[in-house]
Amino acid sequence: MINKKSTEDLSTEEKIKEAARTVFMKKGYSATRTRDIAEEAGINLALLNYYFRSKEKLFEIVMMEKMQKLFGGLVGIVTDNDTTLEKKIELLTIYYIDMLTQNPDLPIFVLSELRNNGEHLIKSLPIGNVLQQSALFKQLQVNRPDINPLHFIINILGSTIFPFVAKPMIQAVGNLNPKDFETMMEERKKLIPRWIRSMLQTK
Repeated sequence: MINKKSTEDLSTEEKIKEAARTVFMKKGYSATRTRDIAEEAGINLALLNYYFRSKEKLFEIVMMEKMQKLFGGLVGIVTDNDTTLEKKIELLTIYYIDMLTQNPDLPIFVLSELRNNGEHLIKSLPIGNVLQQSALFKQLQVNRPDINPLHFIINILGSTIFPFVAKPMIQAVGNLNPKDFETMMEERKKLIPRWIRSMLQTK
């Protein structure tokens, strides 16, 4: 038999987390008050403090979720020993464009908050070690031993993430409506792997 109190606690805790996600994404860490989160969750401040003692704790939970979403998806791709280098580049491109199309505000939030408040959190997500030891890094080193593999990683991430960070500017410069922007992102799924392949082949 399910314990009713445990179920209620879980429901309240999840309600607070969801409210924190909404408020932090909208206001950022510095401008958010615990009272804002309590109001968004529809509970009183005392109840929020009962579940989470500080804004910092809630922010850490939200940031880890967002960082996992932004960076965690690449782990399975870059560590796959059976996938060719070209296929990895294609899969990374598709993953990021699809994920950011669904979560367009994610990179601005994560990068901004990491810069301002949460640099220690990046150490909790050992993406650097994963990349350095990955099959992707080894394949890049074999193909272009004269170039640090990190250059290619930066180019892939920059090519996929930057358009979403700069979306308002790109739409204004290109006179693009939202549908046009989505079409352009779909085109980039094919173009970015071509550009990276060209870089790999150019001596």
